[in-house]
Amino acid sequence: MDEAEARAILAERFAVPRETFERIEGFLALLREENERQNLVSRSTLDQLWARHVLDSAQLLAFADDRQASWADLGSGAGFPGLIVGLLHPGPVTLIEQRKLRADFLVRAAARLGISDKIRILCANAGQIALPPFGVISARAFAPLDRLLSLALHLSTPATVWILPKGRNAKSELDAARASWQGRFRLEPSLTDPDALIIVADQVERRRKGKRAR
Repeated sequence: MDEAEARAILAERFAVPRETFERIEGFLALLREENERQNLVSRSTLDQLWARHVLDSAQLLAFADDRQASWADLGSGAGFPGLIVGLLHPGPVTLIEQRKLRADFLVRAAARLGISDKIRILCANAGQIALPPFGVISARAFAPLDRLLSLALHLSTPATVWILPKGRNAKSELDAARASWQGRFRLEPSLTDPDALIIVADQVERRRKGKRAR
């Protein structure tokens, strides 16, 4: 998928208006500049930011049925998917990033996108922070599934929808996690990579001891 195709999908499928494209362009310019100081994204993707990062983030919105749900993005890093979700999702969005340099970048990027008053950015360890549970939790390139669920379960309820882009490792991570976790898990194809998958789940809880995974 090239950049023009990614932009077309954003405009048609996700109804992203022209003025929002302009705001995203400003954010991407800031990202390219900051990437010279800290490694936010792989240099090999700098010419494919719309396809590899923006659309890859926006596609997660399709799996959140409640448009007003509170949303937490863990390990937000360069702002994918958190800042794109914060721009496009009507409900409240919280970005949790432990590394201070990256959290500082997220603050500047949110200002560039014009969403500083709409989202919350926390420089904190997701596993240690105490917050009310969220309706949606996302995480991209954050931690293996079993560890991710362990770190963030306290931020969820059984009704929480987990939306976790896991690339080509999705099935193997899910298979490994089933020994310790139960819930309604499914694998969804990614729009941006035919070999990548997204784990979508709810009713997630630790598996009771002695209960066999199916």
